[in-house]
Amino acid sequence: MTDVTHPLHLTVQHPHPGLALALATIVGDVDVHTAPTLRSGALEIIQQGHPRLVLDLAPVGFCDSAGLSAIIGIWHAAQEAGGSLSLAAVPDRLMRMLSMTGVDSLLPVHATTADAVAALTDSPPASANR
Repeated sequence: MTDVTHPLHLTVQHPHPGLALALATIVGDVDVHTAPTLRSGALEIIQQGHPRLVLDLAPVGFCDSAGLSAIIGIWHAAQEAGGSLSLAAVPDRLMRMLSMTGVDSLLPVHATTADAVAALTDSPPASANR
């Protein structure tokens, strides 16, 4: 039997260089094997001074409970750093999981990355509103 691994790739853009905002595109499946990569990559972005983070999930083919846990952990880390986490272009299957677990009521979910970035650049960080 051959083990098939699906690597997870995280690419980062800084759409507004003057702001502490990053857009991370996630490519691949987010599961028990790759969720730690997602979490550590996102935490590194936050620690590098970009606590306002948008995750572009359009290229994600699959996400299990370990992936959901990683997203929640990233959200907590962003809040602790005085920032926020937003999700963009969430695939239908993952959106159903976010809805069923109530996570969609905690995190802003946007149809596109442009919408998510615009929402963050037009408003103060979520922690300032609490």
